[in-house]
Amino acid sequence: MTGRPGVTHRPAFRRRDVARAAILSTALVAACGSPSEPTAGPQFEVMEQTIPELQDAMAAGRVTSHELVEQYLARIKAYDQRGPGLNAMISLNAAALDEADALDQERASGSVRGPLHGVPVVVKDNYDMVGLPTTAGSVALADWYPPDDAYQVARLKAAGAIIIGKTNMHELAYGIETISSLGGQTRNPYDPTRNPGGSSGGTGAAVAANFAAAGMGSDTCGSIRIPSFHHALVGLRGTRGLSSRDGIIPLALTQDMGGPLTRTVTDLALVLDATVGRDPADAITELGEGNIPSTYTDFLEPGALAGARIGTLDFQLGTTPQDQPVRRVIQAALDAMEAAGATIVALEIPEIPELLQGASLERWEFETQFAEYLRTPGTPVGSIEEILDAGLYHEALEARYRRSAAAPGLDDPEYLEIVARRDVVRRHVLETMADQQIDAIAYPTIRRTARPIGEPQPGTNCVLASVAGLPAIVVPAGYAADGMPVGLELLGEAWAEGALVRLAYSYEQMTHHRRPPHTTPSLDAPRQTTWEWVATGADHVPPVDTAATARVRLTWSAATGELGYDARAYGVMDDDMLFMHLHRADAGEVGPVTLMLSRPGEARGAGSVVLTQNQRRAFEAGELYFDAHTRDHLNGLVRAQVGPPPPTTAP
Repeated sequence: MTGRPGVTHRPAFRRRDVARAAILSTALVAACGSPSEPTAGPQFEVMEQTIPELQDAMAAGRVTSHELVEQYLARIKAYDQRGPGLNAMISLNAAALDEADALDQERASGSVRGPLHGVPVVVKDNYDMVGLPTTAGSVALADWYPPDDAYQVARLKAAGAIIIGKTNMHELAYGIETISSLGGQTRNPYDPTRNPGGSSGGTGAAVAANFAAAGMGSDTCGSIRIPSFHHALVGLRGTRGLSSRDGIIPLALTQDMGGPLTRTVTDLALVLDATVGRDPADAITELGEGNIPSTYTDFLEPGALAGARIGTLDFQLGTTPQDQPVRRVIQAALDAMEAAGATIVALEIPEIPELLQGASLERWEFETQFAEYLRTPGTPVGSIEEILDAGLYHEALEARYRRSAAAPGLDDPEYLEIVARRDVVRRHVLETMADQQIDAIAYPTIRRTARPIGEPQPGTNCVLASVAGLPAIVVPAGYAADGMPVGLELLGEAWAEGALVRLAYSYEQMTHHRRPPHTTPSLDAPRQTTWEWVATGADHVPPVDTAATARVRLTWSAATGELGYDARAYGVMDDDMLFMHLHRADAGEVGPVTLMLSRPGEARGAGSVVLTQNQRRAFEAGELYFDAHTRDHLNGLVRAQVGPPPPTTAP
C-alpha cells in the first residue's frame, strides 16, 4: 500500500458513514448553533484561562470538561460567524461533548491522564483526524475523511485533550494571509479588517479569541510563528525531527513542522510534552533520540535572562521606514532583556542574506509530496494539476500552484543546489553563535504588523529558522503604534527548545504583554453600551460665547468594534452648518479629524462605522472629542470630549 510522503502508512480504518453526520460546518453552526445549544455557564469563566488553571478548576470540582466544551462552543457561536465574524473555524466535532463526558467519568473514578485531561483544543485543518474531513481549506478535499489520526492528534487524544474543532488555514498552507476556497477569509480578532497571518491563521485567531485552551498549527516557513506574532501568542517551530509529520498534509517536507500555538509559555510546554517524540511512521523523528527532555516544564524559570547572551542581525530588525513601528517594539523588548541582565550582541554574518534568497523549498517539493499524500486510498483528487484543471481552488493561489506544477523534479540541479545551501546557512549560524557564545538570536517574526485584508503581507523573517532547520519560539513583545500585536522570535541551536522555553518564559513573566482582543470579550460582558453628551461653546478650545448646543449619542459594540452615532446641533440653521466630526486629542487640546459625522448643510448626522484599531484605542482611552463647525466658526462652535467612562473601583 502506498503511504504518505516520507512516512510509513499505518493500517487504514474503514470510513464509517456516521462520520459524515459528525461534521458541523461553521455555516451550519451559525444558522443552527451546536447540537446542544451551549451557553456560557455563570460559575466559571474560560477567558484567558491557562491549562493549569483549567486543570485546577476541574480537580476542585468548580467546572467539568463538559462545561468547558460548552463554554468554548458558546464563544465560537458568538464570535466566529457572528459579532466580529472571525471565520476561524472550518468544522466542529459533534462528538466533543460525549468525549468530555467520558473524560469526566474517568476523573470521577480517580483516573487523570495528565495536564491535558479534559482540556479543549483546536487543530489546523491539515491534520488528519478520524470523524472530521481533512480539507486544508481546499474545496477539492471537502469530502476527504482520512482513515486514521495524524500522529500528533493521536497523542493529544491519548493525553486526554478534546479536539473541539478544526481551524481554517491558507489553502493547502501555501501563503500567510489565511484565505481558502473552502473556508474563506479568516479575520484578525485584534482588528477584523486585517489578516490573521498564516498559514495557521485560523488557529491563531481561535486561540487568541479564546475558542479553546490551545491550538495546533504547522510551519513550513513561518506558518506557526507569523500567526503567533499577529495574535500576541506563544508559538514554536522545533528542530527538524522534534515531532512527527505523519498525517499532516505536506507543503515541503524538508521544512514542514507541526506544533502548538498557546497564550502562555507554560501552556506551550505542556502541549509540547504531549506531542513531541519518536514516531516509527516518520523516520526523521529518530533524530530526537536523546535530545528531548522528560518535560519542558522543567525550563519554566523566571529570571533566566540574567547572564544570557542575545544576538541580533540588523537586516532582520528592518531597515525601511515601513519596518520601524515593529522595530521600535523589538528594540524595547531587547532593552527590557538587557535591563534583566542579558547582554545584547550585534552579530554580522555577511553571507546569510544572500544565501537565504530563494532558499525555501515550497515551490520545488509541493507538487511531488502532495501527490504522494493523495495516494492514500479514498482521496477525491490525485494531484495539484487535477485541482487546477477542475477549478477547485481559490484564485489567490493560482499563480503559486502553477509555479509548483511547472517546477522540475527533485533531482533537478537547481533544487539540489538549494538543498545543499541549507547546510551552509546552518553552519554559518551555528559557528557564529558558538564563537560569540550566543544563547539565542532575536528578531521580529515579520517586520510589519498585520495588513488589511486583500493586501499582501510583506516583511517576513520566516526563512532563517526554516532553512537552517533550527528551533525558534515566538513570545508577545508588545504592540506597535497602530495597536496591533508584535512578537519577538528567538532562534536557538539544534535541540535547544528547552533553552528557548526558559528565555521566553523569563521574558513573559517579566513583561506580561499578552492581552486579549477587544472584539471577543467575555460572554457576560455587555453587548452594546450607549452614552450621551451635550456639547457646548464653553467646552470648546478656545471657548466660544454661543447659546448653541449639540447632543451626541454614541452606541458602542466591543465585540464588533462598531460605533453608532446620532449627533444633533441646536440653535444652528442647516445652511450654516459645515461639518460635525470626531477629532483625536486629549481634553483641553485640539487635534485632527478622525471621523466625519455629517455633511455640509446638515445639522444632524446619524449612522455607524467600524473603528480601526487606532480609532478604537483612542475612543476607549477618552482621546476623541466631538466638534461642530459652522460657517461663522470654521475652527469649531461647540465641543464635548467623548468615550466610555473610566471603570469605577470599589471603595
